[in-house]
Amino acid sequence: MTIYEAISALCSYAEAKEWTQDADRIFIKNRLYSLLHITEDVEVPPLEAPLCDILSTVLSYAEEKGLIEADSIVARDLFDTEVMGAVLPLPSVVCRRFEEKYGVDPKDATDYLYRLSIDANYIRADRIAKDLKWKTPSAYGEMDITVNLSKPEKDPRAIAAAKSAPQSGYPKCALCHENVGFAGSLLQAARQTLRQIPLSMGGERWYLQYSPYVYYNEHCIALSERHVPMKIDRQSFRKALDFVETFPHYFIGQNADLPIVGGSILTHDHMQGGRYTFAMEKAPIEIPLTFSGYSDVSGGIVKWPLSVIRLAGENKESLVDLADKILRAWRGYSDPDAMIFAETDGEMHNTITPIARMRNGKFELDLVLRNNLTTKEHPLGLYHPHAEHHNIKKENIGLIEVMGLAVLPARLKNEMALMEKAILAGADFAEIPEIEKHKAWFEAFKNDYTFTAENVLDILKTEVGKTFVRVLEDAGVYKTTESGRDAFLKFLSSI
Repeated sequence: MTIYEAISALCSYAEAKEWTQDADRIFIKNRLYSLLHITEDVEVPPLEAPLCDILSTVLSYAEEKGLIEADSIVARDLFDTEVMGAVLPLPSVVCRRFEEKYGVDPKDATDYLYRLSIDANYIRADRIAKDLKWKTPSAYGEMDITVNLSKPEKDPRAIAAAKSAPQSGYPKCALCHENVGFAGSLLQAARQTLRQIPLSMGGERWYLQYSPYVYYNEHCIALSERHVPMKIDRQSFRKALDFVETFPHYFIGQNADLPIVGGSILTHDHMQGGRYTFAMEKAPIEIPLTFSGYSDVSGGIVKWPLSVIRLAGENKESLVDLADKILRAWRGYSDPDAMIFAETDGEMHNTITPIARMRNGKFELDLVLRNNLTTKEHPLGLYHPHAEHHNIKKENIGLIEVMGLAVLPARLKNEMALMEKAILAGADFAEIPEIEKHKAWFEAFKNDYTFTAENVLDILKTEVGKTFVRVLEDAGVYKTTESGRDAFLKFLSSI
């Protein structure tokens, strides 16, 4: 495919997606000529081609002409995003179409924005398809396991260049509304293909967008218009319930607002949601609860490795009031016998990870109790993955993991392949530097199986899944034991 054929095909692609019309074709072609520094025209009839082939041709041409650095993933991502941004409808047009479709059915509106995000290559579906995914049965339900391969790793040249690149305070972070249309840099992702929808949540202006790295179906982000830190408070519950009332086919949750038990971005208030049923949502009530003064709210302790209180009811205000009451009680609650300390040396430890959804016409809130206490034995966190599990998962247990989806590091793909070979060859893990860290882990289960070439990978996946469940149990402030449930009920009776 020549560059002229690629440009013609991209114009046709934009028309087919109803982003542009035939009357826009010359305008779009000239915009692309400008990006590619093309000064001569070659007439090419309208043609169609897969977007991956179109962008491959465009990027090869840009490298050949010295417009971008050759063999640089960062440079290619910046440039192809700029190219796609040139053919996308303006944000105002996307917002208007979203509103029109919402008037018919909220699902039609989110389907439109999600499809646009994929078609625009904002969500790079080809990369996400490379993620390893499987399910692992457990006593708590079927867990989702993923090894994340979709985030491109920067090559050494890009890392070196980024160190010397000028620092910018605009946008203030990757979640700011000002990212819409942003060109990006060596340090910041290009966002010309990002489109957001304004929302009202808790009486505040927020925006809906999709995550470029979808960990589950229709993985969306709701973010505050203001660059303010994450904060779990009464308003958090109101905002979450407003969201699921607006989009009843989506859930939404918020990472905890403290280090260790929070997400990777604590500087910008945001939530994550989507159209997916996690194992935690399927988990039943283990111990029913009633709360004095809240006869219109049903609740209970959920059968889950983390400590979860589920509340349900038709009255939003009752749910917000009770959730806030539980949050305020938990913030100041200590039980030294259960290793629960509200604060040490002036540092607060207790918070909540809230998740909201609609179920059978009722609002439902899951309140996950979190604590970020550190000890000499567990310097990274007592309710954090313990050291014996760091070969599989060392990172924070954030919202997505809390609900039962493991997001595991990309290194595991290669390490699992090396372990597979070593097991079949009878090799000692300690003799292989890349998998030496897995030796004790493997020794703990190797006698439970008879390994063959046909089953070894499935066994490794099963044991990785079992380890993820143990990691979630580590993160539970009250363990799923008789004494743990007694301590949990002790807290609840104090409210």
